[in-house]
Amino acid sequence: MLYSEIVIVGVGNPLFGDDGFGPAVIEEMQKLTLPDNVTIQDGGAGAPHFIFNFLDPEVTKKLIVVDISDFNAKPGTITKIPGSKLIPGSYIDPHSWDGADQLCRIRDHIDTTVILCQPTKVPEQGDDGVVMQLSEEVQNAIPKTIRVILEIIGVDYGTTINLQEERRQRGTAETCSSPVWKIGIN
Repeated sequence: MLYSEIVIVGVGNPLFGDDGFGPAVIEEMQKLTLPDNVTIQDGGAGAPHFIFNFLDPEVTKKLIVVDISDFNAKPGTITKIPGSKLIPGSYIDPHSWDGADQLCRIRDHIDTTVILCQPTKVPEQGDDGVVMQLSEEVQNAIPKTIRVILEIIGVDYGTTINLQEERRQRGTAETCSSPVWKIGIN
């Protein structure tokens, strides 16, 4: 299927520490068995510029964008913004892209949700230090974020995890050594 009913896009650059949160969530979700009408995509740092290539208003019913943003909370805190609450300027990614402005254009046609995580350090324009790992606080936010996403798309988290475990035991899926499976979810 070229376009899906549900599209989940992780935004960010894993070379800049916590900015890699969106792609890290997508990487973990790729280990799950999801319905055929769901597409998960690592949009990278360029996602703001081509996110709409993943969508067809005739087919796509739901879009979930996962990113970091400084919303003055404790690092690792997750917030969910429904499309109806998006106003231009309400979600600006660390690279100064006004994500809400673009998403406001489609919210009447596609049910849109933005899930944001508060980073420990917000990358700034001109940062040249490569940091190839998420902070502990942001890493620990991945399981909760996945649970929120699965709830939004109507997939039972426990059932999904149990199916993955059954597949691993039968030898039909890779063994997951990811923190998503090791960290308890509150």
